[in-house]
Amino acid sequence: MKNKGNGQALLLVIIAAFTLEATALVQFYFSQKGIREEADLRASSQLESTQGRIMDVIGQAEAAVRNSVWIAQWSLDYPDSLQRVCQRLVNDNPVVAGSTVALVPGYLADRPLYAPYVYRSADSLLTVSLATPEYDYPSQEWFVKPIETEGGYWSEPYVDEGGGEMFMTTFSLPVRNNEGEISAVITADISLDWLTELIENAKVYTHTRCTLLSREGHVLVGPEGAEEREGPYSAYEATMEQTGWSMSIEIPDKEIFAALRRIGLAVMLLQLLGLAMIVFMLRSFIKGQLRYRELDQKRQRIEGELRIATGIQMSMVPKTFPPFPDRKDLDMSATIVPAKEVGGDLYDFFLRDEKLFFCMGDVSGKGIPAALVMAVTRTTFRNLSAHEDSPGRIVKAMNDNLSAMNENDMFVTFFCGVLDLSCGVLRYCNAGHNPPRVLTDAIRELPVTPNLPLGILQGFEYQEQEIPFNYDDALFLYTDGLTEAENAGHEQFGEERMDRALHGRKSAQAHLESIIGQVKDFVGDAPQSDDLTILFIHYLPERKPL
Repeated sequence: MKNKGNGQALLLVIIAAFTLEATALVQFYFSQKGIREEADLRASSQLESTQGRIMDVIGQAEAAVRNSVWIAQWSLDYPDSLQRVCQRLVNDNPVVAGSTVALVPGYLADRPLYAPYVYRSADSLLTVSLATPEYDYPSQEWFVKPIETEGGYWSEPYVDEGGGEMFMTTFSLPVRNNEGEISAVITADISLDWLTELIENAKVYTHTRCTLLSREGHVLVGPEGAEEREGPYSAYEATMEQTGWSMSIEIPDKEIFAALRRIGLAVMLLQLLGLAMIVFMLRSFIKGQLRYRELDQKRQRIEGELRIATGIQMSMVPKTFPPFPDRKDLDMSATIVPAKEVGGDLYDFFLRDEKLFFCMGDVSGKGIPAALVMAVTRTTFRNLSAHEDSPGRIVKAMNDNLSAMNENDMFVTFFCGVLDLSCGVLRYCNAGHNPPRVLTDAIRELPVTPNLPLGILQGFEYQEQEIPFNYDDALFLYTDGLTEAENAGHEQFGEERMDRALHGRKSAQAHLESIIGQVKDFVGDAPQSDDLTILFIHYLPERKPL
């Protein structure tokens, strides 16, 4: 048997080793796929973000030119005012480095060429003329192309040596005179020096190569020439339609998967450690099984003891209704629904000397500690009320007893009442419990003095109260497990729903079944979080003839 067990253990180790290796391979495949997808996402996002920032500047410059065309058209008959058009365009648009309105050669009889150019220099605007033999603006791309296409045109980036003296690109738009003839070209220059930093920031990995190409394939930003790459790489591209520029990001695969290689080595070491742990776990498996059986037996024993405790606790409160079948002046019903096997809620009542002594309490906490305090509270109530008629003195004596032995700082909210059945006078004392409801033709809250709960302060003086109780009046006592019952959405049943559920003349049992049913419907499948206790007392004395 021992050899057979060792063989089975060895087989389990082999299976475990194979499973670990297969798991590692699957993890490596999906990790590589996930890293690739992450790299694709990062590169695509960076392309989109960088392209958006470039197009934002491009769009501002283009909008500035289009918004100034009508002013330039109006100023064609006043050539000297064209300079102010350029000044306004540059001054109002921070992205524009320079601007000109260049007239078509021969448009002015006295001046064959006319092109005032305004550009930024430090914090001021300077003006020069582009109508010089050295510059020959009519042959420049920014002047020729918009006239040929009769529309807006972005020039190839260039170093302007006759005007702005910077690396820039120009957006040009033809200007027509009143007869619809193209008479001039208005421009906006934007500097491209900021592109270097922008493209450099687009590197998603350390050795990423970012390149920005012009419409004609000239390198605007990035390495010149065909730089040799080591190993395979992943390339991502995007084109900007307005300018025709294209941007590419190239990432070496070895850099994308560098972290995965490090993780692979760590996984291999962890596999060896895992195999060692499996051997150890196999040795302790049988011991664990024996321990589990022992714990399961203990659990079953505890559950049996809890069932017995539940039975004992439930036997301490009245459960038979109607409790006084020979009396027609009382109609009563009550129930306790504990949140666990045992709980801390209690109610009790009995008759003595034509008086109904009754109480309800709610112990702080749940489970066995609360159940023990509940048992002590109920026993103390029975012992004291057997020879004392005053609810106030009963509650005071109970508080002194509980406070003297309260080492665990537990307390009890408690309501004690004495209903004199012969005259219909209800005397009561409330120790921090939910105020009961009085059910007559209307539903109202029983006025209570806010005394301290039991077990907090020894020697506290509790105030007793008194009200008349008439024929067909009813008293409804409850614990906060009713109003604080929650549904799956953490919404509480609340006092408003409780009061609505109490409307209508019903027997005590009918009231009990109605409100319990409404709470169950409201809570649904949500777990019960607190004990729920209800007590109905319906007073129906024999009416005396008038």
